[in-house]
Amino acid sequence: MTELKNRSELLFLYDVTDANPNGDPVDENKPRIDEETGVNIVTDVRLKRTIRDYLYEYKGLEVFIREIRKEDGKLKTKEERLEEFKSNQEVIEKCIDIRLFGATTAVEKKTMALTGPVQFKYGRSLHRVDLTYIKGTTVMPSGAEKTQGTFTEKYILPYSLIAFYGIVNDNLAKVQNIPLTQEDVDYMLEAMWHGTKNLISGSKFGQVPRLLIQIVYKPDSYFYIGELNRRIKLISDIEDEKIRDISQVKIDISDLAKALEENKGKIEKIRYKVDERLRLVKDGMDTSLTQALSQLSLEELSF
Repeated sequence: MTELKNRSELLFLYDVTDANPNGDPVDENKPRIDEETGVNIVTDVRLKRTIRDYLYEYKGLEVFIREIRKEDGKLKTKEERLEEFKSNQEVIEKCIDIRLFGATTAVEKKTMALTGPVQFKYGRSLHRVDLTYIKGTTVMPSGAEKTQGTFTEKYILPYSLIAFYGIVNDNLAKVQNIPLTQEDVDYMLEAMWHGTKNLISGSKFGQVPRLLIQIVYKPDSYFYIGELNRRIKLISDIEDEKIRDISQVKIDISDLAKALEENKGKIEKIRYKVDERLRLVKDGMDTSLTQALSQLSLEELSF
């Protein structure tokens, strides 16, 4: 396995139906909403949790930050977890999430302060969302003295199409002696796609990956286009808050395609995966990603 020598940018779109993509624990676990714009926000921590869980539970890879309970039922801290390894180098070599996202923690004689080569901005929906309050009842009582079921309540989003933007910084890995490999990045991309589909819980079920693009730049280049999430836009004949399915929208990639074509001399290749239900538009015309980016070297992701 060779260390990574290419900088790359990531654009990831997924949607949520009748679920809570990222609750705010200090606000009744409501989905996070930008009060000024009505846009749904998902933290980078939530996406990293999705990636970590998939890599550990489905690929059997060692992950440093995960839920481990001690004999007394309490969760292990990062500091206690760090004590399980002989050295920081062993942690880095064994734990894929440290190579990807870094870590900051310390114990008496052992500290770790690594900035992750992979960084994501907060995800934001491409439209205003409709925050919905759901109330129900349970059949079983919640206490020994009670004889009837109790009320339940939760907040969901009927629909949200979310865009994440990220960068894989090969130089940051190099200067910190993090042996990040292409295989690590490939595992992460797979985890973004399939990990999202496998969020099958009461609050998360209903999330589907729609588009994943990795722009791979030529080796040892410090260039990147930037703000890929701002170079696409959602088009729909329906009011934002009334959108309920991916079939009711199209994604205009005109600005993104233009930026890629203008910088094609700096790009080694574009790797991608597209859900069959996602509809794309370029310059006012329906298109496919391969048609829209036909002037560039394309590679479909095989997972």
